[in-house]
Amino acid sequence: MARSTPEINGGSLADIAFLLLIFFLVTTTMNVDTGLARMLPPMPEDKQQDKEQDVKQRNIFTVLINKSDRLLVEGMPLEVNMLRAKAKEFIVNPNDEANLPEKKATEIEFFGTVRVAQGVISLQNDRGTSYRMYMLVQNELVAAYNELRDELATTKFGKQYSNLQEDQQKAIQKIYPQRISEAEPKSVGGHK
Repeated sequence: MARSTPEINGGSLADIAFLLLIFFLVTTTMNVDTGLARMLPPMPEDKQQDKEQDVKQRNIFTVLINKSDRLLVEGMPLEVNMLRAKAKEFIVNPNDEANLPEKKATEIEFFGTVRVAQGVISLQNDRGTSYRMYMLVQNELVAAYNELRDELATTKFGKQYSNLQEDQQKAIQKIYPQRISEAEPKSVGGHK
């Protein structure tokens, strides 16, 4: 008499594997990297898409980060902790200097006619730039705009910018519009 080997019932193995998968998906925590809060401008109308904008060099504040995480601002080496003050000076152009952005008279609610600087901050980083350095530079540039908006809100309305009504915030945004242009990363500080 030949002995038969008992078979293992494999019908429920798929169910068990599925339950284990669900269990690990539910119980596993994932690190979520912080991102940049950016609102993209609306798409230009068809008529405007073909028209190139000619920007004068004095209206561009160039910030470069090389692969060694070194900062070059307007062609000069600069430490990250000094970037915010430099950016604020560019954005405001308090003394109407010829090497800083031009100003255009604009009618703004709550403020009347205001001369608004036409400057754009151009950020370019190298492919080898660390994410940490990139975020530090982004934070400093955004902080420059935030500080200027807070200072103006406190002076005009006696409150911080974040505590203002929406129409008051929009008026301040017109005086200090956040113009940060970011180019595609390339090799700005060395070999490819």
